[in-house]
Amino acid sequence: MRQSTTTLLLVGWASITTADVVKPYGGEGRVNPGGQKVILDNDWNAAAAGQFLMALDYGWDVLGLVSDTSNSWAMQCGMHALALLEVGNLSCIPVHKGADYPLLMTPKLMDAWQGLEGPLVWQGVFAPYNETAEALGSDPTSGDPTRVNRAALVEGYPNTTFASYTAAAWMVEQVRKYPGEVIIYSGGSFTNIAMAVRMDSGFAALTKGLYVMGGFVDTNLLMTSGDENQADINTDFNLKADPEAAKIVLTADFPNITLVSSASNAQFIDEDYLNDVYEVKNPYTKLARDTTETFLPIWDETTVIVMLEPESVLNKTTFYVNVDTSYYSPTYGNIWAYQKALVPRNQDLREVTYVYSVNGTTLRSSLKSALQYPKTCS
Repeated sequence: MRQSTTTLLLVGWASITTADVVKPYGGEGRVNPGGQKVILDNDWNAAAAGQFLMALDYGWDVLGLVSDTSNSWAMQCGMHALALLEVGNLSCIPVHKGADYPLLMTPKLMDAWQGLEGPLVWQGVFAPYNETAEALGSDPTSGDPTRVNRAALVEGYPNTTFASYTAAAWMVEQVRKYPGEVIIYSGGSFTNIAMAVRMDSGFAALTKGLYVMGGFVDTNLLMTSGDENQADINTDFNLKADPEAAKIVLTADFPNITLVSSASNAQFIDEDYLNDVYEVKNPYTKLARDTTETFLPIWDETTVIVMLEPESVLNKTTFYVNVDTSYYSPTYGNIWAYQKALVPRNQDLREVTYVYSVNGTTLRSSLKSALQYPKTCS
């Protein structure tokens, strides 16, 4: 999910390294130990609490959060995750830091690709380093992947640290511990999940399934009209952040794969909704009111409601998908869809469920409840 380039609160700026964030970890925790098990992998930011709060509100057992590199570096995104849990007394849920870099993509390579195929409105972590923007509260881009920008942590600087710096290995461990029980949610790039797939050939098949925010089909025409924001929300940046990882994951043998793409682009919340949510005042409703960008869809929360409540899906279909991993292609990082009769015979492609639309009333009601009455570790 995209994040703001500015924030409403400045808490100071510092360039710090891994050694500066090693504080006591809050410990293993289970808020809903009897619930459906899920691992949430995302490029977390200050407005992202609704995702794990919704899962907890539905009684799901959140085994842990994983940070990835997409909007910002995995270190910074992981610090957001730690802070978001801490403000709501949820630090018993562990956070595992993901890989610093995508499998192949780097800021330099992304810049070269844009020179060949055209600029991206939103460049995420690959945007040039901007000291001024970071001083004003933007999450880090380019430069050193281990630095943390305190100014972007408007939810507060966490007092706990990561449960591990090897997210992929931890995911494999959890899936082996609970075979057939763990759902994997991906709201950012696929790097960590791809590493788990390559690390353990049984990983994907031993999960209960994969839910993905991304995988847009036929959105190129939507990028030709309207303002740049219209082009931005149709670029499928999470896949472009690590196309090779996306290919590995979307061809792995998960029991089922669900892409929540077009559906998520259609869901927005406005200031009236956020003010209504803030009628019940707590740290999460305040963060939602102060940090949510209402000009962007609520991509991740839409994906979460599909995962939590399949009945919220109004329209869906199935087809086979491939990911374009040709660096010199204008669709590098995008998916290509096939009906069964036309699937390339020399590739092992997967059939996926593609969600066209969801019940927006159910989505907003669920998000509101989760923010207003959050579960806690106590």
